[in-house]
Amino acid sequence: MTEHTADLVVLGGGSGGYAAALRAAELGAKVVVIEKDKVGGTCLHRGCIPTKALLHSAEVADTARAAASVGVRVSLEGIDAPAVRAYREGIVAKKHRGLQGLLSARGITVVAGEGRLEAGPAIRVGDDLYRGTDVVIATGSYSRTLPGLEIGGRVLTSEQALELDEIPSRVAVLGGGVIGAEFASMWRSFGAEVTIIEALDHLVPAEDETASKGLERAYRKRGIDLRLSTRFSSVAQTADAVTVELADGTSVQADYLLVAVGRGPATAGLGLEEAGVVLDRGFIRTDERLRTDVPHVWAVGDVVVGLQLAHRGFQQGMFVAEEIAGRSPVRIPEHHIPRVTYSHPEVASVGWTHAQAAEQHGADALEVTEYNLAGNARSEILGTAGVAKVIRLKGGPVVGVHLVGDRVGELITEAQLVVGWEAHPEDVAPYVHAHPTQSEALGEAFLALAGSPLHSL
Repeated sequence: MTEHTADLVVLGGGSGGYAAALRAAELGAKVVVIEKDKVGGTCLHRGCIPTKALLHSAEVADTARAAASVGVRVSLEGIDAPAVRAYREGIVAKKHRGLQGLLSARGITVVAGEGRLEAGPAIRVGDDLYRGTDVVIATGSYSRTLPGLEIGGRVLTSEQALELDEIPSRVAVLGGGVIGAEFASMWRSFGAEVTIIEALDHLVPAEDETASKGLERAYRKRGIDLRLSTRFSSVAQTADAVTVELADGTSVQADYLLVAVGRGPATAGLGLEEAGVVLDRGFIRTDERLRTDVPHVWAVGDVVVGLQLAHRGFQQGMFVAEEIAGRSPVRIPEHHIPRVTYSHPEVASVGWTHAQAAEQHGADALEVTEYNLAGNARSEILGTAGVAKVIRLKGGPVVGVHLVGDRVGELITEAQLVVGWEAHPEDVAPYVHAHPTQSEALGEAFLALAGSPLHSL
C-alpha cells in the first residue's frame, strides 16, 4: 500500500467536488480529487450541459418553424440527429478540456478510480491511500426508478435518453418535474408526440402554483398531452414500442418511456457508515456548516438533502473550502438559491412559493402581484407568454419571485439579490430597467407592490 498526504482530499469531481478543490487550491491548500469517471460529473457529461445544448437545438427548430410570422422565409427540413449529437458532444468536450486545464493549472492532483472512506480521514483507491487533513464527500446522485420498474431496452433514464441516435416519433415521460419537463419540451420541439405522466396535480410541483399552471397552459398549447394526478401502473415493451399502463385504467403507447422520477444520493459502497458517517435515506447527515458526524469529513452537493442543483453544489464546495480555511463564509439559505427549468417556456424562481410564504408568515401577512408578460414589449417581440409574480410581506421585504416565459432564467439573478438582501419593493422600484427588455416585467411588478405601477392596474 502506498500512502499519500494532502491538505484536502475530495471524493467526486463533479460540481461540488471540483468547486471545493479549486477554491481550496486558490487558498493555498494541497488538493487531491478522486473521480471514477470524468471530472465535471453528471452536470457536465450527463445532465445540465448536454441537456441545455439539446434544448438550444430544439429552440432553433422552433424558431425556424415560426420564422414566417416575423417575415423570414425559412423552411425546417428536419432534425439531423447525428449532427445534433455531434454539436452536444462538442460542447461537452470543450468544457471538459477547459476544466481539466483549470485543475492542472491550480496544481490539483486528479486520481482516476473508485474511492472508499477510511478512518483518518482518508480515501482508499485500490492499493493507494490518500490521507487528508480534511476530506470532502461529493459523489453526486443517480437516476431513481420506481419499485418494480426496471430500466432497460426502451425504458430509459435521462442519461440513456441523451445517447439516443434517433428522434423518437412518440415519447412517454414518467415524471413532470424539472428533468421530465425539459426532455418533454425538447422532444416536442423536435417533432415528437409527447405525453407526460405525473402523479401529483401539477407540472414542476415544487414551484409556485402560478408558475406550474403557466407551464401547463403553454404545454397544452404546444400539443403536449398531460396526464396529471395519474399514477403509473406498469409497462410492457416490444422490440419497437412500449405500452404504459396507468392506474386510472388508461394506457399510453410510445417508442420510449423516459423515467424521470427524481435522483437519489450516490452514497452506496463508499464505506461511509463503516467510517461513522450517518446516512438518512441515503443522504449524508450534516450540520448547517456541512460537517458530517466524523471530524474533518464534510459533504457537499447532491449527497446532502435539499435542492439537487449544480450551482448549489458549486456554492457548497466553495463554502466548505473557505470554512476549512477559517474564513467563516456566509451560509446561503436553501430557499435563496435560484431555480430554473429550461423548458419552452422557462420557469425561474427564488424564495418562498406563495403556499410556503403563507405557511411561514400567514396568508394575511402577504402582498402579491402578478404582471402578465403580454404587457412587456420585449416578450411580445420574442413571442412568449408568461408572468412575473412577486410576493412580499406587507410593509416588508420581497420573499419570493416566480417567473414563466422564454429566457426568464436570465432574470433570476436580479430577483435573487432582491430576496437575498431582503429588499423592499420601494427600495428596488426607483432603479431603471433598460427598455425594451424582459427585465422591465420585474421592474413593473416591484413598482406595483410599491404602490406606483406604470403599465398595470
